[in-house]
Amino acid sequence: MSDIILETRNLKKYFNTPKGLLHAVDDVNFTIERGKTLGVVGESGCGKSTTGRVVLRLLEATDGEIIFEGKNIRDYSRDQMDKLRQEMQIIFQDPFASLNPRMTISEIIAEPLVIHKKCKDSLELNKKVKDLMEIVGLSERLTNTYPHELDGGRRQRVGIARAIALNPKFIVCDEPVSALDVSIQAQILNLMSDLQKELGLTYMFITHDLSVVKHFSDEIVVMYLGQIVEKAPTDKLFKNPTHPYTKALLSAIPVPSLKKKMERVILKGELTSPVNPEPGCRFAKRCP
Repeated sequence: MSDIILETRNLKKYFNTPKGLLHAVDDVNFTIERGKTLGVVGESGCGKSTTGRVVLRLLEATDGEIIFEGKNIRDYSRDQMDKLRQEMQIIFQDPFASLNPRMTISEIIAEPLVIHKKCKDSLELNKKVKDLMEIVGLSERLTNTYPHELDGGRRQRVGIARAIALNPKFIVCDEPVSALDVSIQAQILNLMSDLQKELGLTYMFITHDLSVVKHFSDEIVVMYLGQIVEKAPTDKLFKNPTHPYTKALLSAIPVPSLKKKMERVILKGELTSPVNPEPGCRFAKRCP
């Protein structure tokens, strides 16, 4: 079996706007190794979250290929995709907005199991939900509570439990800790890391926080206006970035030391519009 679980080839996603065609994702190519984490970083609006949704076919691509375990899933029918959903899941950024406020925690976690008919009766279903809650560190006493009764960290644990309920192989993590306090962020990241080791998960970890992705990803792609401008193993990218945009992003990371000073890279120039962009490099007008 190939070590590559996911590959995109010339992936594109365009949106029609009153001003023209918005190139949200434009000719994106990357691979993710089985059991590894690919970090996808960039500023807001760079297309990283759209890429994650297109990969899962929550949004349909305009063009290109999405190869999951050797098969182009863009060719899959709706029935085929329904089955594949069990192997590809997502953890959303906002743990409150992504949970149904009218459902209890146990109902939310049980929902994918019910939809895909994974349990033969209510006893098996309840046991599975209880086990999932234990795995993600949720007390059994929270079973009949509602999302608004939980803090952000516990809500995100519910989202994680729901995502792993069907034993997926691949999970898109769309800024899963950006809405949480720093202390809670560390707990959630540790949980996700433990689950990856225990369950053999592969992550596509989308974030704007380079300090987070540094400690969580095996490889990183940097996106700018819908395109990948740099891809490298995490250590190499942080020690020796090659693209000027990557250098600017890294120089903006706060350094918790008065003695250690880093040269700031200040980008100048006009930002290229993603609507009907000119041919060539999107970063050209801001390149030092």
